[in-house]
Amino acid sequence: MAAELIDGKAVAARVRERVAGEARDLAARLGRQPRLATVLVGEDPASQIYVANKQKAAREVGIEPIDLRLPAAVGEQGVARELERLAADPTVDGILLQLPLPAGMEAERLLGLIPPAKDVDGLTVTNAGLLAQGRPQLAPCTPLGVMELLASISFDPAGKEAVVVGRSNLLGRPMAALLLNANATVTVCHSRTRALAEVVKRAELLVVGVGVPRLVKGGWIRPGAVVIDVGINRIHPAEAGNKSGLVGDVEFEEAAAVAAAITPVPGGVGPMTVAMLLHNTIRAASLRLG
Repeated sequence: MAAELIDGKAVAARVRERVAGEARDLAARLGRQPRLATVLVGEDPASQIYVANKQKAAREVGIEPIDLRLPAAVGEQGVARELERLAADPTVDGILLQLPLPAGMEAERLLGLIPPAKDVDGLTVTNAGLLAQGRPQLAPCTPLGVMELLASISFDPAGKEAVVVGRSNLLGRPMAALLLNANATVTVCHSRTRALAEVVKRAELLVVGVGVPRLVKGGWIRPGAVVIDVGINRIHPAEAGNKSGLVGDVEFEEAAAVAAAITPVPGGVGPMTVAMLLHNTIRAASLRLG
């Protein structure tokens, strides 16, 4: 493998260490620990694990988690009332509504009840608009983590040709905006893109996140490119070539043979998402303090 391996675990650990210091400083100014409210609706097992991990990480850096769990039976109005209560509470610095929500609940409406200043997931229309205008306040955690990974290898996107494969509101769109704000020339690809391989071959920086195992082939990678694989897919371990059965959206071994740097799956982008959630919580509290 010729490519430098971008170690997301190590970078995330440095972010958490930095956040812990900032949390101590904020606690001295606030007279209390910064507080992050997580709202989980329903009994989805994966969501329960994600929320527990986020709360554990928050405690470890000095952020007090507020654990709000609601049965699906409360309905959308019940969830709305709780979000409005947290929005009005001056001691709550950040609010995270765990997605997906139970069937029948409108995520966009409920996310809209979170004040932009407390929107640590960066998913409200206001924060998305500010990011698109080049005035970001709180950006989505995963693309923000990608930018942190690029900084860790001293990769400056300015003037580079960047290709983002995927256009979701969680990754593709905010990723493109962050790179554009960093003065990259950005192309966004999606399911209707023609000649995807030819577009990808132009990329000096490639970010892929569509949830299709090994969609991007090693032969598509431009020699010397930086490859950020956000995808995480579970397939049969024998097919994956590892015990976990986890693979990304990029053919890792083949891409690593020609890329300058690449993220592994797992251990690349994944650890950054929670780390940047903690970063956003501190940023939200700091912005509210002025």
